[in-house]
Amino acid sequence: MRKFLGVALSAMMVVGLAAGCGKQAAPDAAENTTKPVAEAEEKKLTVTTWDNETTPQFNATIDAFKKAYPDVEIEIVDTAANEYNNKLSVMLAAEGSDPDIIWVKDMGYILSMVEKGQAMSLDEFIEKDKLDLSVYNGAAEQLQVDGANYSLPYRSDWYVLYYNKDLFDKAGVPYPSNDMTWEEYEALARKVTFGEGSAKVYGTHNHTWQALVTNWAIQDGKNTVVAKDYGFLDSYYEQALSMQKDGIIQDYAQLKTANIHYSSVFKNQQAAMMPMGTWFIGTMMQSQASGETNFNWGIATIPHPEGVDAGTTIGALTPVAISSTTDVPELAWEFVKYATSEENSKVLAENGILTGILSQEALDIIASADKFPADEQSKEALTYTEYIFDRPLDKNIEEIRTVLNEVHDLVMIGEYTVEQGIQELNERVGEIKGY
Repeated sequence: MRKFLGVALSAMMVVGLAAGCGKQAAPDAAENTTKPVAEAEEKKLTVTTWDNETTPQFNATIDAFKKAYPDVEIEIVDTAANEYNNKLSVMLAAEGSDPDIIWVKDMGYILSMVEKGQAMSLDEFIEKDKLDLSVYNGAAEQLQVDGANYSLPYRSDWYVLYYNKDLFDKAGVPYPSNDMTWEEYEALARKVTFGEGSAKVYGTHNHTWQALVTNWAIQDGKNTVVAKDYGFLDSYYEQALSMQKDGIIQDYAQLKTANIHYSSVFKNQQAAMMPMGTWFIGTMMQSQASGETNFNWGIATIPHPEGVDAGTTIGALTPVAISSTTDVPELAWEFVKYATSEENSKVLAENGILTGILSQEALDIIASADKFPADEQSKEALTYTEYIFDRPLDKNIEEIRTVLNEVHDLVMIGEYTVEQGIQELNERVGEIKGY
């Protein structure tokens, strides 16, 4: 996976808008021609999204598709990110044809959908339209289940370090660089922590996801979150707990109890830094454009372990799939094909969203977009030297993630020592995997 994604996210889609509904015609990206579109019995699609109001990642695609196909009605079923998979499971288990289009929040969830017969195979559509999967440069194949395509790459994300330039200036501390170890990052966070009470600025922010600890432990490519021995997590949990104890990051229990979203912490200037995915670039650009925020911000490459090359990052693909119960499969396919097209990658790039196509053109569009940080370091931070999946496509990944999340909670609130947490992970994951 690591080798594939080192190059994979540098070309991935020339799919284009090949068909539609009604009597419209649309350009075929592969042949650069126009072909007729079959009549659709219905002209309505239901799509699932998460946190739709706070990010342009879905509406940009939906709006662009509706402009091309004005006769199509699109109903959005939106859910909070932390509830999305649970709600989706309920929707897919219920009788009926909704939803039609499913954005898959976590890559491994597609395995569960296929196992339960909830995802439609795209192979016949791909063959009919002669869709060349090589344009995805390996990403489509990485999403295959038993050699079949049930989804296509929609978005590509990896972790970067966001920082508030104004808070660094106020503290008189130099900005983060594009080459910092996690030890140097912690030292920097301690320098830029200042203030008291409600006016306190934390040096950095760890959201409540277990990935905000475990990701850094697999950044060297030697381990994954599906393991026999989780001892490799030890130093990363110790660092997070130390920073929490010293007030460099906010208290985990308070964040969890109050269900505080990471975006509000950064937008409200409560933290000088924040490791987060590239999807947050679009959120910040949208926030700046609307006047919700007006401080100076930037991004740097994510810090790295000692001995690992600068620019090595952790990330994942966001697939888009079609429900096996859809009653408008042809129309749903046209949406999926457009959503993962080169044309749409440019639309998304204008909104700060990195797609399955990581072309230089898309990067240039983002770097020159209004409200993207103008400094060279932020532009350079849009690239990486190595890209590692945050979790493998393992048939047990969702069950294992449940264990990881439960143990993460217990360690971060102090109910378990790090040693106890690692022991429980070894035992419970071992039972799941039969080790």
